[in-house]
Amino acid sequence: MPDKSAKSASPMIVRPRRLAPVLVCRKCLKRSDEGADVRRALKSELKANRREGSKPAKLVMTACFGLCPKQSVVVASGASLTRQEYVLVANRDQVPHAIALLNGEGEG
Repeated sequence: MPDKSAKSASPMIVRPRRLAPVLVCRKCLKRSDEGADVRRALKSELKANRREGSKPAKLVMTACFGLCPKQSVVVASGASLTRQEYVLVANRDQVPHAIALLNGEGEG
């Protein structure tokens, strides 16, 4: 019988079948007049941008990022956080460009 302690001693790398999650400040969504529309637009844009044979990226609600813009929603991804960048989304029309910025496409 294999030793369980030896198995748990080394971490494993797992690659999910979906793209990296998009992080959204829950507080910004509640405070913004356009919050509900921005959330729906983000979800539909993530579904539209999924790769062939993969699941869409998850939309993860987070605690406050500490930026607290007026009438905008703070959105980030793992890639944008490594670049120390956040994207501010004021309305649903800005969502496609915001997703492109999160993925490193285009300039701020």
